[in-house]
Amino acid sequence: MTDKSLCDEIYFNEFYTTHIQSASNFAYYKSGDKNTALDLAQEAFIKIWENCSKIDFTKAKSYLFTVVNNLFLNKVKHEKVVFEYAKSSPYLDVNNQSPEYLLEEEEFKLKLKKAIEDLTEGEREVFLMNRIDGKKYREIAEILAISQKAVEKRMSLALKKLRTKIDGI
Repeated sequence: MTDKSLCDEIYFNEFYTTHIQSASNFAYYKSGDKNTALDLAQEAFIKIWENCSKIDFTKAKSYLFTVVNNLFLNKVKHEKVVFEYAKSSPYLDVNNQSPEYLLEEEEFKLKLKKAIEDLTEGEREVFLMNRIDGKKYREIAEILAISQKAVEKRMSLALKKLRTKIDGI
């Protein structure tokens, strides 16, 4: 297996096909935006292709998640500015639903989004990877390179915080 190289287009394509969904999901859990997630995942694969000769094929998956994480961190400041602007813009809806319903729905979405945003990065990752992607704690531990006990603790803390912030809903 060590004779495989990401510089070989066949192996790179196989690596891409195998890991694009996981990388996109991981990026989504970090960013909370599907388009940004896909961009981050694509950028990560571009970086891997550009640096293929420096990457050990057996460590490529771990490297991929590290690159996605670093790309996300590089975009955080920009996304915060965009998010602040979006929050201050008026919300317009073309549906025929009552204004009260739309307001309640929007308040719930904001409350939920805020509650998830208020989780630590580790708690948010574990929560979303488990609840959205259906990954088992063991898989999450492997992807994040932490122990399964750490995953369980993060999940427990995340659930406790979410219950506190969204009680009565």
